Amino acid sequence: MEAFKRVKANGGKAGVDKITIAQVESNKRKYLYPLWNRMSSGSYFPKSVRQSFIPKAGGKERPLGIPTVTDRVAQQVIATELENDIDSLFSPNSFGYRPNKSAHDAIQQCRINCMKYSWVIDLDMKGFFDNIDHELLMKGLRHYTDKKHILMYCERWLKAPVQLKDGTIKQNQGKGTPQGGVISPILANIFLDIVFDKWIEKHYPDVVFERYADDIVVHCTHIKQALRLLDAIKQRLKDCKLELNREKSKIVYCRRHQKKQPPFKVHYQKFDFLGFTFKPRITMMHGKLKLGFTPAISQKNIARITDEIFERKIHRWVHFSLSKIAELLNSQIRGWINYYSKFRKSEMRKLFRFLNMRLVKWVRNKYRKFRRRHWYNAYKYLKGIAQSYSNMFVHWQHGFAP
Repeated sequence: MEAFKRVKANGGKAGVDKITIAQVESNKRKYLYPLWNRMSSGSYFPKSVRQSFIPKAGGKERPLGIPTVTDRVAQQVIATELENDIDSLFSPNSFGYRPNKSAHDAIQQCRINCMKYSWVIDLDMKGFFDNIDHELLMKGLRHYTDKKHILMYCERWLKAPVQLKDGTIKQNQGKGTPQGGVISPILANIFLDIVFDKWIEKHYPDVVFERYADDIVVHCTHIKQALRLLDAIKQRLKDCKLELNREKSKIVYCRRHQKKQPPFKVHYQKFDFLGFTFKPRITMMHGKLKLGFTPAISQKNIARITDEIFERKIHRWVHFSLSKIAELLNSQIRGWINYYSKFRKSEMRKLFRFLNMRLVKWVRNKYRKFRRRHWYNAYKYLKGIAQSYSNMFVHWQHGFAP
């Protein structure tokens, strides 16, 4: 029941059996009692995983594997037990999908280390979740736990076939763990803890890093160390049947001094990590303006969110009042602010200026008197509303009013 509550809180669509979370909730005895009974006796076998696709930057698509709701509940049971047993064994530099650790913690540690170290290796793995070798993963899992039911069910989930979009069933090929499965993040953490975290801590104890799932940033004191370490990491991943994405993996110079520069041309002076761009920026330090190397919302995410706002066609919602539009948008705006305003909040001004201009267009479409007049009249009208009702939109409350 506790596992079902967590699955319900995370939401998600139905799997191959087309049974939704609402249907399971309406008749828990019908769906959850047999699951508990089968898991207790060892006779539980998962259904096929439904394949779906979500859009990525650059027009590409990322495959997602969506297990059935009852399979997600079963995975949550094992994931919770496994997490309680082994989470304390993970590296303190691993932040992804762990209790009491967040993406903000990883970014904060990365920010501090960028101010201490001059070079960064920004690592990106090629199709990590699709290429995890099952044999190596199960070997790593046995290193952490000897509980037979955990090993048995994890192996069954890894071997579960995939139902493609056209309805055909694709049998498992001995690699990959579906993104969308509840158990996948903790299995990925186990795999990378052995493949990367423990390896680098053993062979390069002076090197510091941050890892959030398969997003890794490694800090070095000089370029020679970074070049040698990058070659060693490539070889280590190759030995573990993984591959670096050569286009996205790079060595970055963390320029944090106005005059100090290396005696050669630097190719990269910024990198993206968890939706934030780290680059040289003027910051206030000890009451003085200095050049620092700090994070802020990335231009890629600003572009993604503005495209999302544009596609919603807010300016055509003339059948709604402004307060109703605020009600429809505020939860999403609050999510953007809660995540991206943690570091250098002022960089979100461009994003909310765009949103305010969509609302100005709504004013011109809603009220006839503004249609033939200059757009600035509609802007002044919206500005007056923002001054009178400053709490209407969440971003107005945070100083991004028109």
